[in-house]
Amino acid sequence: MKNATFGKIERAFERLIHHRRWVVLTVALLTAVMGYLATHVEVKTIFSDLLPKNHPYVAVNQKFKSTFGGSNMVSIMVETDNGDIFDTKVLQKVQKLTVGLQQVDSVDTYQIVSIASKKIKEVRASTEGVESRPIMWPNLPQTPGEMAVLKEAVLNNPLIYGPYVSMDLKATLITADFLDGEINYSKAFDQIMGLVKEASGDGVKVRVVGEPVLYGWVNFYLDETLKIFFAAIASLVLILMLITRTWHGTLLPLLAGVVSAIWALGAARLMGFHLDPLVIVVAFLITAQAISNSVQLISRYDDEIAAGATSSAAAALASVKNLFKPSMLAIVADAGCVLVVALTPIPMLEKISYIGTVWIFSILVSALLLTPVMLSYFKPKQSYVHPLNIRPLLDAVLRLCAKIVTTRWRYGVLGTALVVFFVSGWYAFNLKVGDANPGSPILWPDSSYNRDATDINRQFQGSDRMFVVVAGKEKGALREPEVLKSMSDFQRYMEAQPEVGGSISLADVLPQVRRVLREGNPMYAELGNDANENGELTYMFVSGSDPGDMDRYADADAKNGAVTLFFRDHQGETIRTAIARVQDYVAQNAMEKADYLLAGGLVGVLAAVNEVILAGQIEAIALALLVLVVCCTVTYRSTVAGVFFMIPVMLSNTITFSYMAWHGIGMNINTLPVVALGIGLGVDYTFYIVDGIREELHHSDNVEAAIIKALSSAGRGVLITALTLITSVGLWSFSSLRLQADMGLLIALWLFISAFSALFIMPAIVYVFRPAFIVGSKQRPIERASSAVVV
Repeated sequence: MKNATFGKIERAFERLIHHRRWVVLTVALLTAVMGYLATHVEVKTIFSDLLPKNHPYVAVNQKFKSTFGGSNMVSIMVETDNGDIFDTKVLQKVQKLTVGLQQVDSVDTYQIVSIASKKIKEVRASTEGVESRPIMWPNLPQTPGEMAVLKEAVLNNPLIYGPYVSMDLKATLITADFLDGEINYSKAFDQIMGLVKEASGDGVKVRVVGEPVLYGWVNFYLDETLKIFFAAIASLVLILMLITRTWHGTLLPLLAGVVSAIWALGAARLMGFHLDPLVIVVAFLITAQAISNSVQLISRYDDEIAAGATSSAAAALASVKNLFKPSMLAIVADAGCVLVVALTPIPMLEKISYIGTVWIFSILVSALLLTPVMLSYFKPKQSYVHPLNIRPLLDAVLRLCAKIVTTRWRYGVLGTALVVFFVSGWYAFNLKVGDANPGSPILWPDSSYNRDATDINRQFQGSDRMFVVVAGKEKGALREPEVLKSMSDFQRYMEAQPEVGGSISLADVLPQVRRVLREGNPMYAELGNDANENGELTYMFVSGSDPGDMDRYADADAKNGAVTLFFRDHQGETIRTAIARVQDYVAQNAMEKADYLLAGGLVGVLAAVNEVILAGQIEAIALALLVLVVCCTVTYRSTVAGVFFMIPVMLSNTITFSYMAWHGIGMNINTLPVVALGIGLGVDYTFYIVDGIREELHHSDNVEAAIIKALSSAGRGVLITALTLITSVGLWSFSSLRLQADMGLLIALWLFISAFSALFIMPAIVYVFRPAFIVGSKQRPIERASSAVVV
């Protein structure tokens, strides 16, 4: 017996199919409008969107980034193959790069530092006094004598020799910071790479790293990303055509995916959002959901036609009536799992969550509504597109599934699944939050960017920076010996961590000035004895300098300063260790006149992101599971149903997390949306199988026959969708962006686990444990169909 709700739904679809022309016209007009809006959606990366809101580290970075250097620092290494850098040809290239960087869009011209800039100075004492002057500005050394003087000055200055000139004298470093809110990564990347290309050659190699360069590479590969996206769609169409052998089985799933994508991107434009190129794989995954729902409807439609449906309209109505509940449950569960990602206080994740939720709900129109309406236009009996018939092979696979599930082999399946669950769950604890490998996980290890990062970290203290602010409680606090001594001790303490290549602060500068006053005697390279002496040393260092030259170390009032730490990588474990060490030192070495504030620079904001992701990962998974349990409990009016449908989700998550840990994929801002969406994806196919079993039990109380029938009908849609999507998603492995290739593999893995669970594990559980919400009970018997459905 049909209940009142489903009777109303059936009548609604009857009217929609009856007025199909108006439905198609309305959807077409709305799609055209949304398509126009979608063409105006920007595909770009905005760094500020990657930063957590209301996090203390980000607040410190935002407050002090213009002084101590932000998270968009670019490092350029100029290295010579022969001799050392003290060669006119090499120094000319350094000078040209330094001057050229001033013309790059959104660069902070006060934060360009190299031996050819005014920022790097030396302090000299003479009979006329003490003076501070640029070490090599504005003119290059013109004679061998001048070159020798420059070389000696570098070797005698620890603020230059090591941090800006390599220990073997074969390389020098240029750093530049960019304005976070104004930078256009693509434009800055093109300009920087133009300078690098011009400076390279003649025995000189130029390496460049930094967030603007990294995201510039991402945008550089955008054309390739779009080509892979459309190639994946094209392969999907070809595979559907191969399997279904019909135009409606090929084109209608594609139509569902396209309409869904257009509506979602149009909605993104209305919400004022842009699309990050790094999450285009997420877009493909949601498109796959639309295709999956459409394939299920078409598969059921074909069954209805084969069973002798009187017309295409009748078959379309029967298919949507029978699959409405599992389709709605899958859509609502998926949307809920994506929506919880918005609770992670990172703007990019919030935007992805909102766009993804709209995208999934658009499947209601693109697949659940449009597919049956369009099916009603096709003739019941159609000729096949090609002669190759692989249907017998699919049926053989489904018969094998049924045989395994309904014989003793089912215990082997359940036992194996249980072992895999515990083993993968144990190994999943090795999953790292944050980047899991040196270099950028966005690009392949052998990419030019990661090779450049390796070379720069080999020659210098580290290309990734974090500054810890020393906030004085009153003006002049940084001149106090207690504060300076604490800063110096803090630097030595942090440098004991192997990944920290070095550090710099005002506590390094003042001893060098004092040494100069004592004719260069290393014995006097110490801090002043009191605040007044330290103030005099500071004055001598900045005398004759330009405004802002001291900003890297302290503000004008000597109230706030920074200890800048240089890191050789920004792996999650490296950052967590560094933050823990900072907190440990601060807890044990409190100062009366100043406090330490965490933390700015790239490593500082990544620490904030990792902390939010760690909490957000647990929260997102827990809430997504809660959404799933609530949806299933309400739909089937059984708490057992909520627990039952968690089984494939838990299995897919433990296997996926263990795969990520084994393959070196960290849980970061780019992988979290895929993981949350995977919770919904891990159970969608099971909805169709379970509903197929329940439907068959309306006609017979034979559970075994019901399972076999469900596998042969709903199972075919599962198998077709899984084969199609797993094969097409494999094209992402050819991406030049490692992140996209890894995400493609994760999607393929989720699809496989979801399909395997739906075809083997869950039917076996139904056969063995006979859950009441599926097979019925004395208290809640399954309603019997009084007669065959007449449409």
